[in-house]
Amino acid sequence: MATKYIVRIANTDLVGEKPIVMALRKIKGVDHMFANAICYLAGVDRAKKAGDLDDTEEKRLTEVIKSPKSAGVPIWMLNRRNDTETGEDVHITGSDIAYSKDNDIKRMKKLKTYKGLRHAVGLPVRGQRTKSNFRKNRKKGSGKKQARQARPARS
Repeated sequence: MATKYIVRIANTDLVGEKPIVMALRKIKGVDHMFANAICYLAGVDRAKKAGDLDDTEEKRLTEVIKSPKSAGVPIWMLNRRNDTETGEDVHITGSDIAYSKDNDIKRMKKLKTYKGLRHAVGLPVRGQRTKSNFRKNRKKGSGKKQARQARPARS
């Protein structure tokens, strides 16, 4: 069997020359620990190249990524525990991450939470300083120089 250069797992193209653990990390929402757990639960050798996988191994990996909770991944490893809409523990991957993040920010703005208000105004959300950083399209400095130039000269 020839080595494939591109492998498609969970709607993502992966490089076939890398080990499967490293290649799985290219899927958005899959980190190093989750990739190890996926390989262990799917019964795939972690050192095996992604291009050397056969079709059954690719299907098993995709199934574990799509429904990790039913495959046996511990709940603490999932990236969306106690979802606000459904209340379930799920793991989201791909473009669903950006979609859910946008919905979370919209919900916070609608509820007018502290974080939602900071998002709406464009200020930092997690308690960083704002005196020296995060200045966007605002005057910098005290403005003394502009005030001096605007004054008429004494005669």
